[in-house]
Amino acid sequence: MSFDPDYVRLVLNENFEDTKALFLAPLMRVHYAHLVMLAERQIIPRADARIIRDALDRIDLEAVRQVRYDGGCEDLFFYLEGLVAHACGEEAAGHLHTARSRNDIDMTLYRMRLRELVLTLIEATLDVRNVFADLSARHLRTIFPAHTHTQPAQPTTVAHVLLAAIEQLERDTTRLLAAFATVNKNPLGACAITGTGFPIDRERTTALLGFDQTTGNTYGSIAAADYLLEATGAVSVLLVGLGRILQDLLLWSTREFGYLRLPDGFVQSSSVMPQKRNPVALEHARALASKALGQALAVPLAVHNTPFGDIVDTEDDLQPLVAAVFKDASRATALTAAAMRHAEFDAALMRQRATAGWVTVTELADTLARDHGLSFRTGHAIAAALVRDAERRPDASVADLLTNAAAALGKDIRLSEDEIARVLSPEHFVDVRKTPGGPAPEIAGRAIEVARTNLDRDRAATSKLRHGLAAAEQRLKDAAKGL
Repeated sequence: MSFDPDYVRLVLNENFEDTKALFLAPLMRVHYAHLVMLAERQIIPRADARIIRDALDRIDLEAVRQVRYDGGCEDLFFYLEGLVAHACGEEAAGHLHTARSRNDIDMTLYRMRLRELVLTLIEATLDVRNVFADLSARHLRTIFPAHTHTQPAQPTTVAHVLLAAIEQLERDTTRLLAAFATVNKNPLGACAITGTGFPIDRERTTALLGFDQTTGNTYGSIAAADYLLEATGAVSVLLVGLGRILQDLLLWSTREFGYLRLPDGFVQSSSVMPQKRNPVALEHARALASKALGQALAVPLAVHNTPFGDIVDTEDDLQPLVAAVFKDASRATALTAAAMRHAEFDAALMRQRATAGWVTVTELADTLARDHGLSFRTGHAIAAALVRDAERRPDASVADLLTNAAAALGKDIRLSEDEIARVLSPEHFVDVRKTPGGPAPEIAGRAIEVARTNLDRDRAATSKLRHGLAAAEQRLKDAAKGL
């Protein structure tokens, strides 16, 4: 078949290059696994299987990666088929395509590549969790002036804020592991869309290629795209959450906030302003996350309203986009971990900010309710009156202002200056908040222990998946060698 030069230039050449970059190694593994299964099931003669294996062994993958597309074949699959035929003859080579189609081959390649991409992103997410856990442990008692609605709100600790981010990343990890389980099912054997009349063994190729199980319905094995949507959906949630965290980290790095200082290796200066210390690593991480999110959102748009069957919209043209989603998401996540690993917080400045603007006054209202028998609303009203009066009379005694504010509501409350100072200290504010999930050091300390336990669990699960894929690859090599 002769292809139009414009079709070659605009479609086939691009797809050939994409497939070389993304799917050459998985395609070779599919060839070997299918060949082993055909021989073991006696669907093709074992002698021919050995001839084909030897031809596959002689393919130089680096040389293939350097090949320029010339329009002489449709795609990489046919190019490799030509190499095999050249090495062992058309008749013997023709056995390799028994009981399969490019359809089930492609769907298998996509899942093999995607599971690797998912694992890489999980590992980057685990690294961020580890970095944040280490920072939390170092800053268990470091006061942090938290905001709500972008305004100073209440004191907490750096550990408390980072633990919130860790819990979000834990949920992201759970979603990604679930996506891996959905992806890691083997479509090989579904053939074009209806399976085959040959007595193939789908379980055998599943084991050789490191899948957990086969897909079910052969039509759905080719038609389904929900595994892609689930995986990119999990990435989207991760990226939105990571972007929000990065936004805060960048704000904390500004001169106006001054809370966070990145290591020198993650900042850049200006070509004309020598005083600049730009936290560009976090900017790049945020930009990469935004880019990846845009790409991830494009995946369901590409799949939306396409036929439920074999269609290129979910195949050659979509797969590079999926790979780009995970590449940029992994870069953003890994860069966040690297930039924050040795970051420093200005504890003195943050504590100073946490004592300004009456941000601890909620605890005064709580104390009046908890220790003096007032309703919280009454305590709140007294605290609010105290703040208003103190702003009008900044030199007045806070103890006197409190007594007067209480008397105005018919209450007799008398606290010393020292008692009020203790109640309004950010350390006291944090220490008394022992609510499960709260910032009190003993509570947050236990939360760090839980975070590390969860991290170890997820690391072990991810490592097991990695080892499972490596073990399958070795099984495949041994099985092919033993033909």
